[in-house]
Amino acid sequence: MRPIPFLSGLLVAAAMLLTSGAGLVRASSHMDAPLITLDPAANTTDVYAFVTGAPTEKRLVLALGVYPHQEPGIGPNKYNFDDEVLYEIHVSLGGDVALGKKTLTYQFDFTTTYQNEDTILQSFLAPIATIGDAGQNLIQTYTVTMIDHRTGVSTPLGGGTCPPNNQGIVTPLYNQGDDGENPAKRGVATSAELDPYTAQAISTLSDGSLVFAGQRDDGFFADIQSIFDGLSLRNPGEDSQGGFNLHMMALSVPVAAVEGDAQVIGVHATTSRLQLQVVRDTGDLNGDDNVDLGDALSLLNYLFGGGPPIVDNTEQVWVQVGRQGNPLFNEGFVSIVDKDLYSSSTPETDAANFSSYALNPELAALINAILLGGNSPEITMGRTDIAGIYIPDLIKLDLSTPPCRLAGAGPADPTNPDDGGFSPLSIFGGDVLLSAVQDPFQNGGFIPGGWPNGRRFGDDVVDIAVNAVLSDLRVLPPVINTFPPGDGVFANDTSFHKVFPYEGTPHNGRNHAHP
Repeated sequence: MRPIPFLSGLLVAAAMLLTSGAGLVRASSHMDAPLITLDPAANTTDVYAFVTGAPTEKRLVLALGVYPHQEPGIGPNKYNFDDEVLYEIHVSLGGDVALGKKTLTYQFDFTTTYQNEDTILQSFLAPIATIGDAGQNLIQTYTVTMIDHRTGVSTPLGGGTCPPNNQGIVTPLYNQGDDGENPAKRGVATSAELDPYTAQAISTLSDGSLVFAGQRDDGFFADIQSIFDGLSLRNPGEDSQGGFNLHMMALSVPVAAVEGDAQVIGVHATTSRLQLQVVRDTGDLNGDDNVDLGDALSLLNYLFGGGPPIVDNTEQVWVQVGRQGNPLFNEGFVSIVDKDLYSSSTPETDAANFSSYALNPELAALINAILLGGNSPEITMGRTDIAGIYIPDLIKLDLSTPPCRLAGAGPADPTNPDDGGFSPLSIFGGDVLLSAVQDPFQNGGFIPGGWPNGRRFGDDVVDIAVNAVLSDLRVLPPVINTFPPGDGVFANDTSFHKVFPYEGTPHNGRNHAHP
């Protein structure tokens, strides 16, 4: 397999599109663009992809976050996955990476049921001891299907049950001391230490993959307010996602299931909704190919409270409403005029549609003008290094390296420290891995330990991006420039697990705070 050049990346959260019968509207991840609140359950936040070393085999971890800015503990309705959204994580293998084509797709399909509908207690009937027990009124289950696009074969892999959201008194086992009055439990270093709800929600699929779907802490951290306040960065910054939850789907896949580790893969994710396409013969509402009394009666029935008219030639199709690859492309590079095009298109068309945005990034011009006094015009044009990571917009991940270093609760935590050598700045913090299939920097094969070589929980993608735009990765050896203190946010507001599903315990609705 031909190695894929590995270059570094850039700034500010990725966007999505909402499609409705009325037309197209603009939106994006983490509410960074207008109208995102119209469809939060389909709104992608972040995609993660990294290599771990399970006790017996190397694994590929894939994760997709959706439904951002969840205020913990709201009621009576709760944030949940949407049964009418198709959530998909796509993996590109071999030559499909350079082309932006999906080779394999993991589809998540959710079903919501209630144990008792004769009550106002929509989610919780009593404190929950085991997920799905009599205390958990609203129960979401899901199936996972793997599609091989080379053959068109769809393979059901199994599924699982989602744990409850962290409400407080009714979900005590999420929280410190198993007490709903206390804050959520911290991240842990071993599977045996996971809270019972999270542990019970991990299932094993037929291909040997582990799967989890449910509420988690939002592990993205950045001072988004100051970035979009004229790049008026501050130190310390404030984590705009601090104290909020999201919903996450995660897989831990044996590397053998994606054809081995001697390769660089690509990863992205999409969300889709069913769109009802209606084609009406003029006046023919009951579908009998004639405009007659039956059509008039059908319309009158509808107007006076009956069901909708019977419509001829109806077809339901899945329409992509969100796309997410690397952190930070659509808002940070793509102009408003093309944001909808990005969100509704596939990475296969990125080279034709979006190369100019990566090669001559407006964001670099803004950084130069506002933060650097206009003294570095060279960072604003001809950025083949930026295009190398974003075109096509897939997270490129080298599977041939040793397992990545993981974030825990910080380097000095006594029970769940970061792995030795972990840096949230990835290569800019000296955190590198040795590749067996490529040597893009002509340094013996050392590549980033985190984003933009995949993406880990704990990667400070905003500061990595700022450093990348200030550096020159077009030359060998690359010229590295940094901009301390970046956005002034250096870590997540809560700690991560160093075991599957990695994302931190969801905040307690009864005991949490925002910055």
